[in-house]
Amino acid sequence: MGRSHDAAGEGSTAEGRESWRPEADPPWTSPLERPREPEQEVGLRPSRLEDFVGQERVVSNLRVALDAALARGEAPDHLLLAGPPGLGKTSLARILATELGTHLHGTTGPALERPRDLVGILTQLRPGDVLFVDEIHRVPSAVEEYLYSAMEDFSIEFTLGEGPAARVVPLRLERFTLVGATTREGLLSAPFRARFGLVERLVPYPTDDLVRIIERAAGLLRIGLGQGAAVLLAERSRGTPRIAGRYLRRARDLAAVAGRTSIDADLAADAMARLGVDPQGLDDVDRRILAYLGRNPSTPIGLKTLAAAIGESEDTIEEVFEPHLLRMGLLHRTARGRLVTPEGCRAVGIDPRGAAPGPELF
Repeated sequence: MGRSHDAAGEGSTAEGRESWRPEADPPWTSPLERPREPEQEVGLRPSRLEDFVGQERVVSNLRVALDAALARGEAPDHLLLAGPPGLGKTSLARILATELGTHLHGTTGPALERPRDLVGILTQLRPGDVLFVDEIHRVPSAVEEYLYSAMEDFSIEFTLGEGPAARVVPLRLERFTLVGATTREGLLSAPFRARFGLVERLVPYPTDDLVRIIERAAGLLRIGLGQGAAVLLAERSRGTPRIAGRYLRRARDLAAVAGRTSIDADLAADAMARLGVDPQGLDDVDRRILAYLGRNPSTPIGLKTLAAAIGESEDTIEEVFEPHLLRMGLLHRTARGRLVTPEGCRAVGIDPRGAAPGPELF
């Protein structure tokens, strides 16, 4: 990500800018154009919609939008992808550019500090290009206002100079598709969110889909994988393909050190034990959270108190660990604080009636 083409880059002609033809230039997202990536990333991201596993409703809606746009010979509507990290938002942006046969320009919300940062990117876009903005909810309000006219009218007004000598220069933009990715959709302003023609929300993956993703990744990494191993890794991956890929690579490392050419269920379980991940996908911090709350299961604990007790920041607890615990039904959020559920107590070996875990907390 983060790479973009010059406005007069390779293969650019006046004729090409007048009429967008998807096949006119090879996309930089294609294997021949893309810079060489580390081994663990090569080929693991799907490059076509038919290779994307899971999120059937999202994929189906994107296929309809793509086919319709290609039939009309124009760029698809702007797309907002929302959902927890690691579910495939970046992959879908890459796929969109590949399917359209255009270029992908990537940036992040925090990187667009000033309007001129955005203007520099927008003026480089070719007809039909895809602009991907990750963490789009962190785009500053001043930059966001420039995006309004760029998204609706494909033009911006840029101010040059200051004071009496200042003048407004209108800039026409090529028709492009903005793809925004966010983990916190609620932080986007209503006018900004309303300018996206497509809004899709990605959800955690079921185990069956994660098994298919892991099996595909194992084939690309050239490591054998037993069905029991794939299921074990999938069940502990918190419904997240990115985590599943990380666990698979750690199991592959363990197999390589042991002189094995394949991963069976026992080796996968050993890899998970070394990472401190239990059968419910809980790691050490998850268990510390539940164990602390389990000391008094009927008493709500405030987030500040919980963070101080386990030595983690409030943001880390709230954004990294709590979503999985809430989804698993191991934790409740209340107006007075956090409460552990009976299932949460049992997950860390605590009597739900209130027995304290003692020194096992840490």
